[in-house]
Amino acid sequence: MRTTVAEQFPSLRGREPQQETLEALIDGARAGRSAVLVLRGEAGIGKTALLEFAARHAEGLRVLRGAGLEAESELPFAGLQLLLAPALDRLPVLPEPQRAALSAALGLGPGGREPMLTGLAVLSLLTEYADGSGLLVVVDDAQWLDRASRDALLFAARRLRAEGVVMLFGVRDGEGAFEATGLPEQRLTGLSPEAAAALLDEYSLAGHALSPAVRYRLLAESGGNPLALRELPLAMAAEATPDLAAGALPLTDRLRLAFHGRISRLPEATRTLMTVLAIDESGSPAIVLRAAASLGAGLDDLAPAEAADLLRPSTGPDLSITFRHPLIRAAVYQRAPLTQRLAAHRALAAALDTPEQADRRAWHLAAAALGPDAEVADALERTAIRARERGGHTAAAAAYDRAARLSDRPEDRTRRQALAAQAALESGDLERAADLARRTAREVSSESLRANLSQVRALATFWQGEFPEAHRLLVDAATSIAAAAPQQAAGMLVQALHTGWYLGEPELTDVLKRLADLPLADEPALTPAVRFLGRLFDSGPGRPLALRDTLAEIDFRGAVSDQVLLILCGVALARGQDGPAFELAVALDARHRAAGAAGRLPTVLFFAAEADIFTGRLTDARTATVEARDLARDTGQQQWVRQLSSVLAHLDALRGEEAECRAHAGLGLAGDTPGAIAPGAPWAHWSLGLLDLGAGRAESALSRFERLTKVPFTHHICATRAIPDLVEAAVRIGAPERAAAPFAKFTGWAESVGQPWADALVLRCRALLDDERAEDLYSRALEIHDREARPIEFARTALLYGEWLRRARRKSEARNQLNEAMEVFDRLELRPWAERARHELSAAGAPAADPAGTSATATGLTPQELQIVRLAAQGLSNRDIAAQLFLSHRTVGYHLYKAYPKLGVTSRGDLKDIATQLH
Repeated sequence: MRTTVAEQFPSLRGREPQQETLEALIDGARAGRSAVLVLRGEAGIGKTALLEFAARHAEGLRVLRGAGLEAESELPFAGLQLLLAPALDRLPVLPEPQRAALSAALGLGPGGREPMLTGLAVLSLLTEYADGSGLLVVVDDAQWLDRASRDALLFAARRLRAEGVVMLFGVRDGEGAFEATGLPEQRLTGLSPEAAAALLDEYSLAGHALSPAVRYRLLAESGGNPLALRELPLAMAAEATPDLAAGALPLTDRLRLAFHGRISRLPEATRTLMTVLAIDESGSPAIVLRAAASLGAGLDDLAPAEAADLLRPSTGPDLSITFRHPLIRAAVYQRAPLTQRLAAHRALAAALDTPEQADRRAWHLAAAALGPDAEVADALERTAIRARERGGHTAAAAAYDRAARLSDRPEDRTRRQALAAQAALESGDLERAADLARRTAREVSSESLRANLSQVRALATFWQGEFPEAHRLLVDAATSIAAAAPQQAAGMLVQALHTGWYLGEPELTDVLKRLADLPLADEPALTPAVRFLGRLFDSGPGRPLALRDTLAEIDFRGAVSDQVLLILCGVALARGQDGPAFELAVALDARHRAAGAAGRLPTVLFFAAEADIFTGRLTDARTATVEARDLARDTGQQQWVRQLSSVLAHLDALRGEEAECRAHAGLGLAGDTPGAIAPGAPWAHWSLGLLDLGAGRAESALSRFERLTKVPFTHHICATRAIPDLVEAAVRIGAPERAAAPFAKFTGWAESVGQPWADALVLRCRALLDDERAEDLYSRALEIHDREARPIEFARTALLYGEWLRRARRKSEARNQLNEAMEVFDRLELRPWAERARHELSAAGAPAADPAGTSATATGLTPQELQIVRLAAQGLSNRDIAAQLFLSHRTVGYHLYKAYPKLGVTSRGDLKDIATQLH
């Protein structure tokens, strides 16, 4: 006789709100909408029951089901293999790079790719499997997912939009880790007293009568936990242990004790078979039964466990044997004597005898090892290498670490510990990486290896926000190997330029000197790069070193790392070479997109957005910044989320969007640490100052800009580029003397970079400071300004000149300048500046004029819609666009569908005609 859903999952009693939420999500999937929900709570609180409810009510949707297993948490992509198995027939339709990445991750093909490319491939596969009719993805015990599976699934979950895919994750509190920042969550708490009492009474009616005293105590101590309300009365009735309701024990431990009692009454062969099943992670009944057979247990021994309602075998084409609840698995494993667990591990290792099972076999052998074992250590190292090749860096770190502890030679142990530290860093496990590197460094004699370990520690501490310590470690390590390994030292010093950027100019100057002193004769491609970096703080006139020439020389002599190219890009912006820096950023952007390196794009897009802002391409800047911020969020790079938010604050300030500007700037200012600034602080301060300047709050603006003239901000790009704003604010409040020193610095910088646009800004500032010569200075500045290349600076100079002419009562001439300025401000939607120009025009006797925006943003396109429309106008298919933007092709189609009416077009072909208007 089959039991009902309510009988199998009694925790549904009192869960009506959660059931309604799940039903709404499933209905949304049927309508083509995607959603994600994480259900969190303690063991037995009803997560599994709700996930089962969702699966049973997903009529018309395809369903993929998986679960994390603690025993599999060190096996890369083990959870993904189980979950995606039914959908792998769609693998051939994925774009080739995604197909190769996912095939490698799942052990179906050779090689390894970018981890985020695997996440994109998962997104594409889920979209294909949904096939327009909808898909429900259910992952229980997600806290035990291996890191590689977790990261791929979370990346896909964060990129869902319009695929008709619902992803549900069940996560148990207090065990494992499942950080799902930014995804919707519901925390399950205990049932209401009424629902708990009704549930307990159901068991009483079923023949498990409880005295009033016991009933009261169970209701009080269960906390409304459905599993406790079901299991504790049964165990107490059987007198499994008298302490099951003792308040001194945590509820989860009392539940395990309840299961212990029932397990202890089973025949020995059944307990042996259940121990093997609890340890196994293959999911294969054949392997479990083969291993159990070697220990004297067989299929018939399942019956007592099934009769005790501990196991749930299924029949059908695919036999499976599962524990009724994950706590039963834990109870079986904990109850088993050590000798029995070791024997089960050895038996499973023997049963896993095919090449594709080598990794699982190695881990079982390691679990059964009682001391150093060179053969098992070698096997684990091979497992680590395979994991790393597939992008499973967390699994690689664990395998290297365990191999080190099983090594019988000291040199093997330290080598493997160093590899474990590097793999932990690559996985993002920063504390583990730093700890491994610190411990291993004490045991090694090689200066080069010790320097590598210092580099691991430095990067781990850097990404934890400890900039001074990271900088010290990098500089000290580079110094120790400068003579013996100059190329390795150069790589560390280039990284030290990054850490030093958040500390101050003295630290950067010191690193540049050390770089210049390195003997790099054997590394010809690095020489021009180091020469260009060394010009960061040049001042005074002279022919500036050009980035384009430097890159041509590097290409001629060899190649340098992407890290060096990124630093060159940043230094080029600091030296005013916005065009070449933008070209390099675009080239790196294309390279990373082709490789599926989503995690590297935030840095590149940040530089591209800076160049866009400086040259007045504000729509492009917002598009790049929003994409970069979202990718940083989806790949867990919180520092870049904050830094990019401060860039958005600047764009908000230009448009006069005060609330948005302050919110974005506030996020950018978060993350200050002792001895260093928050990564987003320079842009945030400039943005808030610009917001105040545009709103006429010149005193407040000046205070903001003056912060950037002090250590540790002085060397930042924002500190230099904000000086013309500082001069304007100082003049407006009648305190030009407060601008004297910053303007002198800006003048020297402009002379050293040799850029006409910088010379024009110097002339504009001089005009503000010297009223007698203002007309000549403004006129010369406007002659130098390139209205097309730098429209904002041209318009602001024209506005200031128009204001000067209006004050001189030369109203006709003033109107000419003010109209020029207003046209640019209106076109770029710089509302505060446009209103200021409009007010001045009115004062100069011009008739009132209405704003007339003509930019693409006036159509109402979002940054992502604009990005997709531009690519579609180039003739790219939805799938091509999806691969470039790390989205699903259905999301691309959805955004195009929304964009067409905004643009007044009806088909893809019409986009080519308006592509040039989309700025």
